[in-house]
Amino acid sequence: MLPAPVSTIAPSTATGRPIRWGVVATGSIAARVVQDLALLDDAVLHAVSSRSEASARAFALRFGFTTSYWDAAGAAGYDRLLADPAVDVVYIATPHTQHHAVALAALHAGKNVLCEKPITMDAEQASELADLARERGLFLMEAVWTRFLPSFRRALQIVRSGEIGTVRWLQADLCFTAPVDPASRLWDPAAGGGALLDLAVYPLTWALGALGEPGAVAARGTLTPEGVDLQNALTLTYDDGAHAQLTTSIGAESPSVVTISGTEGWLRSSTPLFNPGELVVQPRRGTLRTERFEVFGSGFVYELREVTRCLQAGLTESPFMTTAESVRMMEVLDEARRQIGLRYPSDADLAAGVPA
Repeated sequence: MLPAPVSTIAPSTATGRPIRWGVVATGSIAARVVQDLALLDDAVLHAVSSRSEASARAFALRFGFTTSYWDAAGAAGYDRLLADPAVDVVYIATPHTQHHAVALAALHAGKNVLCEKPITMDAEQASELADLARERGLFLMEAVWTRFLPSFRRALQIVRSGEIGTVRWLQADLCFTAPVDPASRLWDPAAGGGALLDLAVYPLTWALGALGEPGAVAARGTLTPEGVDLQNALTLTYDDGAHAQLTTSIGAESPSVVTISGTEGWLRSSTPLFNPGELVVQPRRGTLRTERFEVFGSGFVYELREVTRCLQAGLTESPFMTTAESVRMMEVLDEARRQIGLRYPSDADLAAGVPA
């Protein structure tokens, strides 16, 4: 994983021609991301789609979109949005289980795509999207916003500088107690619920950034009566003997921090690890220090700037969040699911897995 470059220029500052955005879905994550999208000087909020006319119109009015689409006359709202020639790039904020179908339709329609995490439900689907984007010369990126935050970029810079020596161990947790609600997507197998697909991408992002791809994955988890995972623990092992221990849960509270331990010191994030405002660094032969970071907007603006920059430069993927990395992350999650017995109605055959 390459760390995104550090810039002294505000991420809202235009980097080229205006980019016209279409947004699929009007839920809470879409609203949070679009709030930051509106901060970009070269972003045009062109179109939004929803299943319902009321939601589409309300969202468009709230954020100032030019037009809105909804399910009508046998056509899905997103199909109507994808047929709009004015849309340059589509941001997909649907539930997990819809990511693959909507992204596939967008790429077939000739649209560039930014898709919420996890990019798909499994690695096979992710590979299909990556191959199609490559064949059609279109941009595709998974919306792992943490990768582009100043604090995460700085953490990788410290790791790569050698200040804390060779990384031998990493621990990361992301846990919270979610009210049990069978109607909520977190508890619904049909919506890809559970802790793993919703939360594990963040601890994994830190592990892959600091240590790279693991040689093996071992996973344990607890399933709910509804059939989703309440919590899970992943151990990643590396050929050089390094380890990463990652825990996610929707049934318990935790500090939600990451600790990176090296032969010459350690680094720890503040909470939450997906958007830390501080890093504590303790070199073995130095003084403990705290580095603090100001975040522009809510923090999504950094990944949105990267998408915009790539489109303006004619790139089909970000060098700092490649489709190959998204596929590999899904392979790790597939293997974890196989080991803990977590299956969804939408699953293809996960029996083969990857070496454990």
